[in-house]
Amino acid sequence: MSKKSTGAFTLPGESGYEALTLELAERWGADVIRDSDGTKLSDEIINAGYGIYSTICIIRDHNEWASRNTDKLQQCFLITNPKVAVQDYLSIYLMEDFFAEQFRVNDSREAFKYWQVYDRTTGKEVPREQWNYERESGNVVITGIVPWHKYTVSFMVYRIWEEISMYNHTTNDWDKEHLMQIDPIYPETQAYLLNWMENWCQEHKETTVVRFTSLFYNFAWIWGSSERNRHLFSDWGSYDFTVSSRALDLFAKKVGYSLTAEDFVNGGKYQVSHIPADQRKLDWMAFINDFVIEFGKKLIDIVHKHNKLAYVFYDDSWVGMEPYNDRFQEFGFDGMIKCVFSGYEARMCSGIDVDTHEIRLHPYLFPVGLGGLPTFKEGGDPTLDAKKYWINIRRALLREPIDRIGLGGYLHLVEPYPDFVDYIEKIANEFREMKELHQAGKPYQIKTKAAVLHSWGKLRSWTLSGHFHETYMHDLIHVNEALSGLPVEVRFIDFEDIRQGVLQDCDVVINAGSAGSAWSGGDHWNDHKCVDLLTQWVHEGGTFIGINQPSAIEGYDNFFRMAHVLGVDEDTGSRVVHGRWSYEVQDKHGLVPDEASITPKNGIYLTDGTAEVLHETDGRITLSSHAFGKGKGIYLPAFAFNWENTRLLLNLIRFAGNEYDETKYIPDNLYTECAYYPESNILVVINNSDQLQETTIDTEHGKQTLELAPYDTVITKLGVNKSVSS
Repeated sequence: MSKKSTGAFTLPGESGYEALTLELAERWGADVIRDSDGTKLSDEIINAGYGIYSTICIIRDHNEWASRNTDKLQQCFLITNPKVAVQDYLSIYLMEDFFAEQFRVNDSREAFKYWQVYDRTTGKEVPREQWNYERESGNVVITGIVPWHKYTVSFMVYRIWEEISMYNHTTNDWDKEHLMQIDPIYPETQAYLLNWMENWCQEHKETTVVRFTSLFYNFAWIWGSSERNRHLFSDWGSYDFTVSSRALDLFAKKVGYSLTAEDFVNGGKYQVSHIPADQRKLDWMAFINDFVIEFGKKLIDIVHKHNKLAYVFYDDSWVGMEPYNDRFQEFGFDGMIKCVFSGYEARMCSGIDVDTHEIRLHPYLFPVGLGGLPTFKEGGDPTLDAKKYWINIRRALLREPIDRIGLGGYLHLVEPYPDFVDYIEKIANEFREMKELHQAGKPYQIKTKAAVLHSWGKLRSWTLSGHFHETYMHDLIHVNEALSGLPVEVRFIDFEDIRQGVLQDCDVVINAGSAGSAWSGGDHWNDHKCVDLLTQWVHEGGTFIGINQPSAIEGYDNFFRMAHVLGVDEDTGSRVVHGRWSYEVQDKHGLVPDEASITPKNGIYLTDGTAEVLHETDGRITLSSHAFGKGKGIYLPAFAFNWENTRLLLNLIRFAGNEYDETKYIPDNLYTECAYYPESNILVVINNSDQLQETTIDTEHGKQTLELAPYDTVITKLGVNKSVSS
């Protein structure tokens, strides 16, 4: 058992459950009590001697003002599903496919000028004189069109139910007023919110930390009219919900050109983060960032004037805040809070330049989880859920420090689950012990430095566009999760970084993703200079690891632009009658764990026969290595996060950096991992499996052989062991 300790824990309190709140604050070692969405703290809790976090969502909970200023509600563009014309006119009901409780058509003169109708068969806009909006029916009627062509309408709507409130309302069966969201892009809204913030601070003298959830604009989350497809579109990194006619007008005035509805709806794909951003999108993002920083700082200054700290939640209405933007420091935030399911999300939080980094653990204290499965209700197992999440998060916390942990939701839900209460107590104590280790110094890392290359680079470090379960289909999120707990220095770079000379500080570059995606790079691979610089860097000793369709783009002699480095390419159909090099499969270095599983891909072939095939599945190449000058190219057709493949990735990085024969602090059992802290001479070993594991670790003080219970943590200092059962 880990030693009993206190502090660095934020507990969700709840009025009406004072005894439970104070009891669990004591058991879990809390030093802070917070409110949650839909809960309040009583005077007994407030005056119990704990720090107090107060949660505010600055753009909602203003229904009285919003009802008087409905033209100041937040907006977005929607696009109808394509409809086929069977004659020379067509009538399209705008709201047919959308959740009527979330949206209301904005047909004001200011918004209407941005509406568009498109012939999707030709890809051309239909002239304004050929269509008309019937306000009473809610239809757009298009005339003089071509039968059998497809048509869409892109139109502006008010968002009349704030999305996180909407989610909580439907998830937790709330029976209360729907909350609307107001848009601070309007001067009248700004004046109202500045006054509201001042009054709020005066009325909440007990609050020590104002927890902004988050700032102004939520990630895009479009709900549909049918329960069979309720979530039409969701993208945690999208700017689609930042639109308004006023913002579009201000943008045009500032940058000298106008955006259209099509720039946002993108033919129905919207501006998904998985697609490389064009310059128009980047200009819009910069415009929104400028505004969010300018007005957000005014609110934070008010909080500081009242001697309170300002923390921000890196979820919900975070869009436009961009913590990895070079201007983030201008806000003046004191802390960052991130809800996490996975290790890479903890790394997202830990890398931000603020004084305090806090993660909100899952499961939330809600009846059901994000996926709709039961948690704190019949059929749920919150203790098992917490254990699975913690196992992934723990390994990341051993690599980079987090200052605080905590929970959110309704505390009373834990009463029927004493095993959950026990397990959170163990987590809290274990976390505090890991936090102490970081205070003594950084953990040991191998010498080889890795960089992840994609079109977003540093701006979207450690993320794609959502939680793991929302982006699991992308190879890179699996790579990020594996990297989050490895003893490897990792950075995130884009193609401009390559042009600016960043490669001189990198030993390995990982490029993983589907062709055309932001993660593979898309059109950025048309830049011959980047290809040249990468080629020269590999030739001089670097290693390029490509996964799935790395550097892929049509129009050249090879589909993979780095095929000459990788020694393999993908046949997309043009080489079906060409000959194929035969090969022998030989993993002479023993890089591939016996248990590793790599999904094969059709069409992968050797370009000139010189690449070594280390692994194959069903006769298809699943791992290859190609010497190129002093460096090498390594290729995998896919990467899925599991413990076997995580060890494979570590082996490949060590192999790339000529460190594969250096085994210090690399457990021989791949289901275990370790972190060594040289300054304090402490070794932490974790068992990532639900089975008893024995592992041996080569250290500076000789080999250490340990037996670890399922999910166990063992902390060793100069031969003194203590086991922390998880």
